[in-house]
Amino acid sequence: MNPNDLSMHVLAALATAQFQDEIVTLETLVERVHARRADVRQTVSALHRAGLVDALRMRLTLAGFAAGHALAAAPMRPLRARMVIAAA
Repeated sequence: MNPNDLSMHVLAALATAQFQDEIVTLETLVERVHARRADVRQTVSALHRAGLVDALRMRLTLAGFAAGHALAAAPMRPLRARMVIAAA
């Protein structure tokens, strides 16, 4: 799992929830992006340090909301690569 891809999924999920005026916790965010709790927590912390997320309130900043809203409307790469099993 690529951390950059996960951060895009987290921003999009938070922007969608914030636009719909929903309360988001770490657990609900984990369920929405289908990633491990530790990875999501680390990503939210990195986005907080970058000034895109207020991690204490689990809300996006203005810059984070703009980025997340743009990402929510765009197709994103899947978090995990699909396994291809070749027939021998």
